[in-house]
Amino acid sequence: MSEAATTDFEALLRRALTPVDPPAELTARLEGTLTSITELAADELESWELGAMRDPRNWVRPAVAVVAGTTAGVGLVFIRTKQRSKQRRSASDNVVDLAGRTLHDAISEARKLWR
Repeated sequence: MSEAATTDFEALLRRALTPVDPPAELTARLEGTLTSITELAADELESWELGAMRDPRNWVRPAVAVVAGTTAGVGLVFIRTKQRSKQRRSASDNVVDLAGRTLHDAISEARKLWR
C-alpha cells in the first residue's frame, strides 16, 4: 500500500469515528417518554387493589408497572444527571469531589421523582 493510500485511510477512519452529539430534541423526547412511562406506572399502581393479591394471575400488571416505572425512573435520573456533568466537572477540584457532586445530584433527582 502506498503512503498516500494509508494517509487517506487514516483520515477516513478519523472522520468516521469522531463523536457525534445527539440532537437536543432527542434528549427532550426521551425525557418526556420516560416521564410518561413513570407516571403511567404510578397510576397503574395507585389503581391496584390489595384484595386482588390473593389471585397470582393478578400480579402481572402491578409487577410490570413496578419494573417499567423503576426502569424509566432510573433512566430519567441518569439522563438528568448526565446533562449537568460538564457543570459538575468544572466546579469540582478532584475526582473524589466530582464523584461526591455526581452522587449528590443523582440523589436529588431521585428525590424529585419520588415526590
